[in-house]
Amino acid sequence: MFEFKLPDLGEGIHEGEILKWHVTVGGSVKEDEPLVDVETDKAAVTIPSPRGGRIEALNGNVGDTISVGQIICVIAVEGEKAVAAPVAAPVKAATPVAGKPKVISELTAPATPIPPVAPTGRPVPAAPATRRLARELGVDVNLIPPTGPAGRVTPDDVRRFATLPAGSYETPVETHVHIAATEVEDDRAVTEFAAHAASVIPLLDLGPMPDFAAWGPIEKEPLRSIRRKVARKMVTSMILAPHVAHMDEADVNELEEFRTREKDRRKGQPGGHLTLMAFVIKAVTAGLRAAPSFNASLDPFKEEIIYKKYYNIGIAVDTGHGLVVPVIKGTEHKSIIEISKAIETVATQARDGTLPVEDLRGGTFTITNVGPLGGTALIPAINYPEVAILGMGRVQEKPVVRDGQIVIRKMLPLTFVFDHRIADGADAARFVSEMVRQLSDPNLLLLET
Repeated sequence: MFEFKLPDLGEGIHEGEILKWHVTVGGSVKEDEPLVDVETDKAAVTIPSPRGGRIEALNGNVGDTISVGQIICVIAVEGEKAVAAPVAAPVKAATPVAGKPKVISELTAPATPIPPVAPTGRPVPAAPATRRLARELGVDVNLIPPTGPAGRVTPDDVRRFATLPAGSYETPVETHVHIAATEVEDDRAVTEFAAHAASVIPLLDLGPMPDFAAWGPIEKEPLRSIRRKVARKMVTSMILAPHVAHMDEADVNELEEFRTREKDRRKGQPGGHLTLMAFVIKAVTAGLRAAPSFNASLDPFKEEIIYKKYYNIGIAVDTGHGLVVPVIKGTEHKSIIEISKAIETVATQARDGTLPVEDLRGGTFTITNVGPLGGTALIPAINYPEVAILGMGRVQEKPVVRDGQIVIRKMLPLTFVFDHRIADGADAARFVSEMVRQLSDPNLLLLET
């Protein structure tokens, strides 16, 4: 029997949600054939089977969250001696500890009154630092009763659990029961969290969600995977980075004529699609080389700015199942055609769910373009821990004054948002003005980049 464990899915990824099994128990699979689709907080990936043989067990249903290193599939490999598939050991529940545990919707009921326990059979949500602390203290984070917001295990939970004497937690029986959380318990949990948050963030006022069902039918959906990651990252970005926006317009009339002409001439060739994004990436790269503060990150703990001497530009892609930011690496060494080809590749992979995790890492600056979807402008949130982001609106024909005459020109609205901790408004104005200058003259853009 071959026990297949969920492999490492990339730096900082500790778990994933099962989207689809491509195999069934009792069926057969060939080596390298699709085994399971797993969605992490960065992307959806298809994991191939590492062995060929008969499927003996699948440890997880669609919608379940599985941890890296957890056995997800047992395969009877041809030619190997068959043995009984391993049965997962029952999850142990901890004895009560100080503090109110989060309410659990379904768990395995112990013989004694129900103590606070983590959801059985599934990993609990916990930050990477919390999981690292649990490993250092030699405890299983999935056994720890969570007291943090949204049922997350906190570092204090880990430390409390680590002090429990061996054998002090009970083994539950096999009967499953459903425990309904009362509104009083929910309100108390929110009140406790709000009080703690307000002690850290002055004037923050949080309260329980209203009972929306009182006014009509509702539907609830768990915040999962990519959507959950986006939510957490945007909250982190907006809280930590003081956002400042600088807006301008670029006259891209000549650039659009050049781009359209070259697009028609290169039709069918790799990179021949030649979107405006390719030219903007090249202009941004040139601008970042002249303004290194915007190609940096700020470490708030060490109070130092980290300047990156490489240029990896991320592009926000709407995949239909969440926003992902594939990264085009080494843009300072790529031509506009090579950048265009890379855009086509990563955008297609992102929408198909086949984007390698490696292509989601290492970004130094992000560009988001709402132009194709409509809208004249936007104020994007910084893709933390980066320190700046560029938002592109829709190119529109507008009346402008040139040499005292009103003429119609194609104008591209740009919004440059930056972290005020690392730069000032004058720096942003110079950065955007230079980018506008290059985008307004394709010859200048090609010459200077």
